[in-house]
Amino acid sequence: MPLDVIMPALGMAQDTGVIVAWHKQPGEAVAMGDVLFEVETDKATMEVEAQGDGFLTGVAAAAGEEVPVGNVIARISESADADDAGPSGTAREVPAQGRDRDADDLPDGHQVIMPTLGMAQDTGLLVGWLVEPSAQVGADDPLFEVETDKSTMEVPAGAAGYLAACLAQPGEEVPTGQVIAILTPEAPAQTITRSAAEASGPAPAPEPAQKPAETPAPAAQTPPVPSKPTKAANTAALAADPSGRILASPKARRLALEQGLDLSRLVAAGVPQPYHVADLETLRAMPADTTTATASATSLHLTAEVRAEGLSDFTAWARETAGLTDPSALLAGLAAPCCGTPDPVVAVETFGQRRLFQTRADSLGAVTECADQEPALILRDLRMSRITGLRLGAEEAPVLSLTAAGHGLSLTLEGAPGQLTPTEALSLLSDFAGRVEQPLRHLL
Repeated sequence: MPLDVIMPALGMAQDTGVIVAWHKQPGEAVAMGDVLFEVETDKATMEVEAQGDGFLTGVAAAAGEEVPVGNVIARISESADADDAGPSGTAREVPAQGRDRDADDLPDGHQVIMPTLGMAQDTGLLVGWLVEPSAQVGADDPLFEVETDKSTMEVPAGAAGYLAACLAQPGEEVPTGQVIAILTPEAPAQTITRSAAEASGPAPAPEPAQKPAETPAPAAQTPPVPSKPTKAANTAALAADPSGRILASPKARRLALEQGLDLSRLVAAGVPQPYHVADLETLRAMPADTTTATASATSLHLTAEVRAEGLSDFTAWARETAGLTDPSALLAGLAAPCCGTPDPVVAVETFGQRRLFQTRADSLGAVTECADQEPALILRDLRMSRITGLRLGAEEAPVLSLTAAGHGLSLTLEGAPGQLTPTEALSLLSDFAGRVEQPLRHLL
């Protein structure tokens, strides 16, 4: 059965997305995890991955077109010549939550859905509601917390009103796109509380399994040869980063770290960047490399000491003088100029919670929270913990950890081979150490 490819919702306030480029052509074979296209919203540009194996057919929107969220723009079919008379860019029919069960007793109002915070995300774990039933909320007020495989984030209400219906309970996995709350313009006489299973109605019958003979065989059975990479033409034309960094998607970088795969071997083999999940098959097909252990041993691990930090006083000053009340956003803004790239995305981790910030080189006040982008730097704020030293190893981006050291700070920078050159690592750590020691001096 063909799989619909839809324009995803990457945020609660997103109505449309612009297709930047297709990475696969009509009729071309695709595998789960392959990048199909890039989409641009008002906050970011994201890669959309295939959610199944097959052939790309029925492409109904070209690069540069603005498409409403939820519209079907292509299909993944069982054969390249499948008869796809259209998705025709029309919206996919999504069953209304609770339509088959007690739909009439749900109040009319603004429907809040489980958002898609990552391209490979099918569900989100509802961590908890941040407001009580019947409470009044503003459009930008946090309504609930959702956890994906990458992060935990607060989701805003998206509209002003009263929380009249909670259609999912904390701890439940909820499919993306399913309605989990209803906001009404007037205070409700009574509120409705249900589980996600109750709200979604009876589960659909499972699809029949495909016959083995119908599965595309040759391309999937033969791993690509390094000298002939199978990346789409517009991706193959991208050049490697002249600074020496290895360009890879967050998912590909994470899987490579988990599986002990060295992406620098793809660089040496001439496979064009950026790398995606499909390129890991090329890497696995390469002959064993006895230098892998040596490469891992050369991972970056640098430390610096700041005897008297000025970060605490600066945070208080920024809150009282400039109205900058988010210390994590302030920390991301201070670190941004050290990354060596314009307006980088910085991840700040505090007590197990990760938040992503889109920074601006010209203003600390313009730092805004964003969703599911590849960070240029991970800041791990451990100042309030008892940890005084650490060696955790490489992650998907360089990690700069802050720990308390008397009246000052200890800074630890860790990175995988290819993420930073030695010169860049030394410059990043030295620059950031100076900024946390005398923040105001570096802003002048």
